[in-house]
Amino acid sequence: MAAPALTSRPPDTAGALPPGPRLPRLLQTLGFLFLHQRFLTAAQRRYGDMVTFGTLFDPGFVMVFAPELIKDVFRASPEQLRAGEANAVLGPVVGQHSLLLLDGAAHLRERRLMLPPFHGQRLKAYEQAMREATDRAIDSWPVGVPFALLPSMQSLTLEVIMSTIFGVEEEDRRQRLKTALRAMLAPVSRRLSVVAFALLQNRFSDRGAIARFEDRRKAVDELIYEEIERRRHSPGLDQREDVFSMLLCARYEDGRGLSDRELRDELVTLLVAGHETTATGLAWAFDLLLHHPAVLDRLRAELAAGDEDYLDAVVKETLRLRAVVPGIGRVVRGEPFSLGGYRVPPGVEINPSIWLTHRDPAHYPEPGAFRPERFLGDDPPDTYTWIPFGGGTRRCLGASFALLEMRAVIAQVLVRAALEPGRRRPERVMRRGITQVPKSGVQVIQRHAPARA
Repeated sequence: MAAPALTSRPPDTAGALPPGPRLPRLLQTLGFLFLHQRFLTAAQRRYGDMVTFGTLFDPGFVMVFAPELIKDVFRASPEQLRAGEANAVLGPVVGQHSLLLLDGAAHLRERRLMLPPFHGQRLKAYEQAMREATDRAIDSWPVGVPFALLPSMQSLTLEVIMSTIFGVEEEDRRQRLKTALRAMLAPVSRRLSVVAFALLQNRFSDRGAIARFEDRRKAVDELIYEEIERRRHSPGLDQREDVFSMLLCARYEDGRGLSDRELRDELVTLLVAGHETTATGLAWAFDLLLHHPAVLDRLRAELAAGDEDYLDAVVKETLRLRAVVPGIGRVVRGEPFSLGGYRVPPGVEINPSIWLTHRDPAHYPEPGAFRPERFLGDDPPDTYTWIPFGGGTRRCLGASFALLEMRAVIAQVLVRAALEPGRRRPERVMRRGITQVPKSGVQVIQRHAPARA
């Protein structure tokens, strides 16, 4: 299906936004939701590396596609370019105290508090839990019949979160919390859910759907607050390695700890940021590997030799070629922001495009090819051409956690399972919520019973 026709704006004048399509906002919204890559590619070809769009969510925002422009955005003052405001659509899920919604000094203070569990040896300690969750997933897979890998990866990453982030050990409480979390997140992962959340306070919203979501969120909150109360009175709290317990023990510079509400919001933030996204990245990795046997053979050989450099390159190339989240945002505040010869006024959102940046042939020859070798050697992609986790002071706090989890899961599956593609061609990309997922969930076949763990 061809992208909608685009009509130029008049030439740029002083103080004007960059040029962009003059299509009605409804059509531009549909372009983003249903023709995302084609729509953006057509706009970039016509208007260049800065394009102004208007949708039902935002009447005027600027997308940027060039690494040198993205560098300026990432290095700008966090007081002037505010990512928290750009993430406001997630507020109903993560809560107003979420790291994702904070800006400026408040964000930096919260980030410093939350960083230690995702750094160094503490991060490495989670690898065993990741491998154990992978073993349970492999043992559940059928033999000889096609099945969708994405749902299994979603269950796996949720299991990892239960162990490493929440640290809930009692099976009954663990299952209750998982069930409640799945129910709350289900609407968020659907393709049109972004519309529902963007219009949450609009009189045209589906009040019934909003009420159901709020009931599910309340059920999650009750379980989390109950767990917070139990954990605060748990002996040996400072000896535990799960992130939940570490955050309970953490203190700001003034000696204050996180309130129950702050803790709830950050736990849900870690869930939202690390569940669906990592699961989708893993599903894409297996889809690409199974349809590129030469890459898969080399990866098996490198792992057998004890070298994980190629595994790391496979993960990074997967996140380049199949960007799970296609873009990020910053809202201009204070003075107009100078970018690419334009002065973007306050209140306008700037959106670096992860998807098109990762497909720039100037930095990635044959950008549509799956070539992990790009990330080996002396000149790998830099922090402004490879941006699956954003960048600057807003780079995803859990980036290292996600990369570790993807490496651990892929390696364990290759050791134990014998997967074959269930379809002749690689999966098509489909927009679902804020992520880009494989349309059919990555159909695979396990040819024989897995090797013993």
